[in-house]
Amino acid sequence: MMNFIEEMKWRGMIHDMTPGLEEQLQREMTTAYVGIDPTADSLHIGHMVSVMMLKHFQVHGHRPIVLVGGATGMIGDPSGKSKERNLLDEAALRHNQECIKNQLARFLDFSTQSSNGALMVNNYDWMKDYTFLDFIRDIGKHLTVNYMMAKESVKSRLSSEAKEGMSFTEFSYQLVQGTDFLTLYQQHNCKLQMGGSDQWGNIITGTELIRRKLGHEHNAYALTCPLITKADGGKFGKTEEGNVWLDPEKTSPYAFYQFWINTSDDDAERYIRIFTLLPKEEIETLIEQHRLEPHRRELQKVLAREVTTMIHSAADYEAAVDVSGLLFGQGTTDTLKKLSEQLLLSIFEGVPQSMVAMDEIRQGIPIVEFLSEKTSVTASRRETREFLKSGAIAINKEKVSEDFIINESSLLRNKYILAQRGKKNYHLIIGS
Repeated sequence: MMNFIEEMKWRGMIHDMTPGLEEQLQREMTTAYVGIDPTADSLHIGHMVSVMMLKHFQVHGHRPIVLVGGATGMIGDPSGKSKERNLLDEAALRHNQECIKNQLARFLDFSTQSSNGALMVNNYDWMKDYTFLDFIRDIGKHLTVNYMMAKESVKSRLSSEAKEGMSFTEFSYQLVQGTDFLTLYQQHNCKLQMGGSDQWGNIITGTELIRRKLGHEHNAYALTCPLITKADGGKFGKTEEGNVWLDPEKTSPYAFYQFWINTSDDDAERYIRIFTLLPKEEIETLIEQHRLEPHRRELQKVLAREVTTMIHSAADYEAAVDVSGLLFGQGTTDTLKKLSEQLLLSIFEGVPQSMVAMDEIRQGIPIVEFLSEKTSVTASRRETREFLKSGAIAINKEKVSEDFIINESSLLRNKYILAQRGKKNYHLIIGS
């Protein structure tokens, strides 16, 4: 079995690490933490890289800590940001923390019986008791302004042309994050902090603070993973609708599945290493087979299956596969009728829509009139009849003929009708 560092290297999940880390991990069970700012009540897939690092860390026998940044979330991290973020109150942060912990339980074992059971902490719990004078005396005196100014996250903000500049609040962020590492080192013997490559400067501040405050015999370590990008240069985890969330209320399991199934070949080869727990041999075989037959998209199918099942459930994955069939001709009327209203609208978001009075639907509308005059599914009565004669028209995934009448029994969820012309031309009619 590969050790943790070998595993991370093979998966392409190491950007940089401090010397001596691999020896430390081989020497003893080690505790490591990742910080997550609770700026929302759900994680999104951008968080998954560092969470998967913690998952592998625990699988390899070490102890993971998730630090929810209740205090740092009130400040805002300047790393990779062009402007200061909105600040949250304590009640909102506590709510977000609970939601995030529930999601993390799908990845990490928080069992107290296990010697390497995961732990969740909130830095607000120790930062709230610091007075300003205590903080600048106990923490601030150990790091020079020159040292802090040399950090890339600070330099990039100070040298930018943005009028806002950088507040003292943001400038002090690395001191607060360093205090987190120091506190976890002292309270939980936590010797490693992990995060994205944009966090390197903040993490190193923590290792330096531990040495300067406690003595140079106290060794702490840093490990960062690359920031994930798409092969086309686009930002990973972003769609036209925004973030891809882990919360099914924010991003439906179907939309979540669609994100992964639609990844490019190059991205799928990287993502399957990073976002699944599949072993090296299986992944390498999948990639090799995919390169021989890329049109089958087996790599994307396995990636979408593994991640959707891990985040949601096997049932949600199977439902997403069934629903996907609706768009590509394999779906049935029964599948369509089982969809919730939210999922129905999610699937057919972006297709043309028409509104038809519910009273008219109840009275019954001949199909030719319905398609050509009540909606814009077809351009004319003549064209409608031609489509109907050739079997090119379906209502709710069932082929219909010229004598078909649209009525109340045609409604999905008592409100919607799905018209289809040919294989790919969909039109959603909404009863009003």
